[in-house]
Amino acid sequence: MHAGEEGPPAYVSQALDLGAERIAHGVRSVQDPQLTARLVRERIPLTVCPLSNVRLGVFGAIEQHNLPRLLELGVLVTINSDDPAYFGGYIGANYAAVRAAGLSDSALVQLAKNSFIASFLARLDKQRCIAAIDAAAARTLGA
Repeated sequence: MHAGEEGPPAYVSQALDLGAERIAHGVRSVQDPQLTARLVRERIPLTVCPLSNVRLGVFGAIEQHNLPRLLELGVLVTINSDDPAYFGGYIGANYAAVRAAGLSDSALVQLAKNSFIASFLARLDKQRCIAAIDAAAARTLGA
């Protein structure tokens, strides 16, 4: 369900109470500590679209985006694109924008892994993909 982008955190809580398994956007969730704790505890993915969040005025600039804070709090956040032709970029452009804004390599690796953790793939497929990300990170970043 879409919630918590332009609307208040209460919309995210309502979506979860209605049975949502993931939240599209959800960036305003951090304004409610109890909701944030619930997202972490229940491992509810937030599919965040940084470029559209800026384009819609949720954040004044990509450097002001709360994606680093969401990660720091342990929220299962992923990077996504949202109507790329309108909002200015496919997924790669969203990754590049948050990287240029200062997100660390380790945070980018975690975001990539989160995308598989939050996916609807079978458990073994998730594990295989996450292992591939870890191997690529080790090769390229020495991680």
